[in-house]
Amino acid sequence: MTTDTNLKTGHKRNEGMAFDPDFFADIRVNRSAVERRTATLGTRRSVKKQWQAAWLLKAVSCIDLTSLSGDDTPGNVMRLCAKARQPVRNDLLQNLGMAGTGLHTGAVCVYHNLIPTAVKVLEGTSIPVAAVSTGFPAGQISMEQKIKQIELSVAAGASEIDIVISRPKVLTGDWAGLYEEVKAYRQACGEAHMKTILATGELATLTQVAKASRVCMMAGADFIKTSTGMEQVNATLPVSLVMVRAIRDYYETTGFRVGFKPAGGIRQAKQALMWLILMEEELGTDWLKPDLFRFGASGLLGDIERQLEHFVTGRYSASYRHPMS
Repeated sequence: MTTDTNLKTGHKRNEGMAFDPDFFADIRVNRSAVERRTATLGTRRSVKKQWQAAWLLKAVSCIDLTSLSGDDTPGNVMRLCAKARQPVRNDLLQNLGMAGTGLHTGAVCVYHNLIPTAVKVLEGTSIPVAAVSTGFPAGQISMEQKIKQIELSVAAGASEIDIVISRPKVLTGDWAGLYEEVKAYRQACGEAHMKTILATGELATLTQVAKASRVCMMAGADFIKTSTGMEQVNATLPVSLVMVRAIRDYYETTGFRVGFKPAGGIRQAKQALMWLILMEEELGTDWLKPDLFRFGASGLLGDIERQLEHFVTGRYSASYRHPMS
């Protein structure tokens, strides 16, 4: 398993730890308490005016701008990458005092076959290319095929790999098997950072989500991610709270910072604010950076840009004025 210190972030990459059932065996999550906690996120504090604009610009920098459709073409991905490089219109940035700051999204996320296109278009920037792998979204292929997919995507130029876990291992309590699986994925990723998708909507309980989060971090995950975006239930605040508290516990135990990525169903700027508030309250400002927090989103950026235009002009524009790509 490779380890390094990220020169852009300064924090040491998660090395993982030996499999230890005692680290998660006694976890029990009180769903009612979790839901009460997350229900207050939008009521205890209000982010308005210039502060809201600043938070939304922060959200832009943390978006994994994503296109995972069956009709994706090189042309679509080229436009996606152009939007990643210039996510907010220049006239809005000038009015916000952000012209010339080099604002861009956290990454561009595509299928394997479109990695070369994204890498070529993003050449000369610091925007990483992420690729989904390991039989995304269901993960129902052989382990040999999963490892090969990772290796091919890394060889094609992806610097981040979004892998999916085998959900049956969680549902049957095969925690040692899950650990070995994720550890093998991390080994195959090499220097590429690994985001581990739990597909939380298919894990049955919040207790299972908490345990799976810990096991994946033990195995060396750089990020833990809620969903593929293709389950019936994707990112929710209760699930996110459980996962970020697992991250906090892991950090307090090991000293390694692990990132968090909610994905699926986050399409509105006001939703993005709720997740930013959650991260700030539970993990602190150190996690409000793209190296430790990402949104997996395709439609979110358009609504954020629309809200920023409202802040600048006082008027809401039609959504078609802010296409994703």
